[in-house]
Amino acid sequence: MAEIVLGIGTSHSPLLASPAEDYAKHAEIDAKGRRLLDKSGVPCTYGDLLATADPAITKQIQFEVMSARAAKCNTCIDRVSEAIAKARLDALIVIGDDQHEQFFEDNMPSILVYWGETIENRTLQLPDDAPAFWKKARSQYHEASATRTYPVASGLGLHVIETLIDRQFDVSHSRRLSKEHGEGHAFGFVHRRLMPDNIIPIVPIALNTYFPPNQPRPQRCYQLGDAIREAVSTWPKDARVGILASGGLSHFTVDEELDLSVLTACRQRDKETLTSVPAAKLNSGSSEIRNWITTAAAASALDVKWHEYVPCYRSAAGTGCGMGFIVWS
Repeated sequence: MAEIVLGIGTSHSPLLASPAEDYAKHAEIDAKGRRLLDKSGVPCTYGDLLATADPAITKQIQFEVMSARAAKCNTCIDRVSEAIAKARLDALIVIGDDQHEQFFEDNMPSILVYWGETIENRTLQLPDDAPAFWKKARSQYHEASATRTYPVASGLGLHVIETLIDRQFDVSHSRRLSKEHGEGHAFGFVHRRLMPDNIIPIVPIALNTYFPPNQPRPQRCYQLGDAIREAVSTWPKDARVGILASGGLSHFTVDEELDLSVLTACRQRDKETLTSVPAAKLNSGSSEIRNWITTAAAASALDVKWHEYVPCYRSAAGTGCGMGFIVWS
């Protein structure tokens, strides 16, 4: 029978494809009107954050510090990629989110399983006058010159859908991508950064982490992870399966306390903490922590082999991304 033999959690922020000298350019986007939330999840302005930020953050945005942290993140990505390659997987379930790439206000599923035979990663679609730093940051999600077709573990995807339905999940499904964009960034990151050579068939599962009102709550995410683990264990194939959370941790306002509590709960199999994260904190980029909650539940029978946390601040207001990496096996 099939079994989950590997769990992964990894950030996928555009900063991960940016050298430290580009961090300030990302910070300019924050300052010029990006929708921001404070650590309680309350909408605020960049000025509001700056006025209440810890002055010690200025030490965190010195070039030497940002450069060292950027290098550390790249090392972590290499370790994650190596763990995937060494696990000899037959399939990799990817828990990600869609940010108006395939799903919009006319159809925004809360939980969707994709089970087409293949999935397409298309070239980067940005205006010609887009800044070079932004093109570079986004390039880690998209093929460089031509559309590439990747394999999907379609049979496993169908089995997951059927198991979820039996477990009272009214899950959505898709067998093709209707929008020109191709696969979303959460899944493109896995293909482009984590398995550039050793291609493993994936099962993309998209959670609506970002957009109210039908974001799955933390408890439901954990239940979903439990159901995915059951689905894999009852799939009548002799297969080694991995599950990966793509995205997070806190952003665009870095919340180290939240991030470390999630990482600690993942290590300690602390279901209570993972299922009681305040929903107000799981909005904007921090909403992708839902992907981690789902994966932590699915991988709860495994042990954490290593983890790393890198708070990548990029402004004195405390904006940036809390980068998290974890491997269960």
